[in-house]
Amino acid sequence: MNTKRCSWCGSDPLYVKYHDEEWGVPVYDDATLFEFLLLETFQAGLSWITILNKRENFRKAFDGFDYTKIAKYSQEKTDSLLLDAGIIRNKLKVHSAVTNAIAFQKTQDEFGSFSAYIWGFVGGKPIQNNLKSMSDIPANTLLSQRLSKDLKKRGFKFVGSTVVYAYMQATGMVNDHANFCYRNTQVQLNSRLF
Repeated sequence: MNTKRCSWCGSDPLYVKYHDEEWGVPVYDDATLFEFLLLETFQAGLSWITILNKRENFRKAFDGFDYTKIAKYSQEKTDSLLLDAGIIRNKLKVHSAVTNAIAFQKTQDEFGSFSAYIWGFVGGKPIQNNLKSMSDIPANTLLSQRLSKDLKKRGFKFVGSTVVYAYMQATGMVNDHANFCYRNTQVQLNSRLF
């Protein structure tokens, strides 16, 4: 069977699995929202497949993406992460993981959950885009620019508008599966359940 997919995932099995099972599916769980936030901030300037290939290493290195633990990381712990060849060893990004975990918790305290905060930008429901081809996918939007600005105001790092738009795609805040992609309709139908 020749299933039509968004062309960006190519034929790499890991990329195809991510496209088929995760990309564009609405995420309302704070733990998963933080996982994607951490991964997207490390992806800045790199390809997403690089991050996917290292995802399990990130999970192990960052205590299963537990933001309550990450927020308490010591200098010794962050220094040890910079020696871990299994992740992206960028000093600013490693330190931003701690900063972002702290900002994440403060946002939870203010809104009751990070999910309530982030989904408030789209009225709690995914934006269903109508993309005829992959070239129609924007790098960022006015909404991602507004969200980026607000995240930065709250102390988050590595959350430029392009990273934020990728985050919105990954967590299903926007459905950017092309019209010809078999996942487009599935994601739309699942989104109506929320």
